[in-house]
Amino acid sequence: MSKKFHISISTENFDGSVKDYSNRLNAKPEVVVPGRYALWRTEILNFSISCKPGQKAGMVRHIGFEDGAAEKFVEEQDINGIIWEYFSEAEQKREIKEHFGV
Repeated sequence: MSKKFHISISTENFDGSVKDYSNRLNAKPEVVVPGRYALWRTEILNFSISCKPGQKAGMVRHIGFEDGAAEKFVEEQDINGIIWEYFSEAEQKREIKEHFGV
């Protein structure tokens, strides 16, 4: 099973960010919750953006790995206070549905 690096960043300009990152990744997002959340999956990367009030643009929200062998969603904090997530594609889809109804 494949393993992809995951990074999630914050944005203030959601539509502009979707356009910019779609161009940079040469792919359209797999999931879009208008004005709130977008997710791209490439061969090596699982990348998402989030737009929430009070959240400064360009900040790393969390990092981690999408791993097909992961049996559950795990969230840990490293020594620098960065949140690391480990999950399978199916678990991420469940989390997205739970948070955004999509």
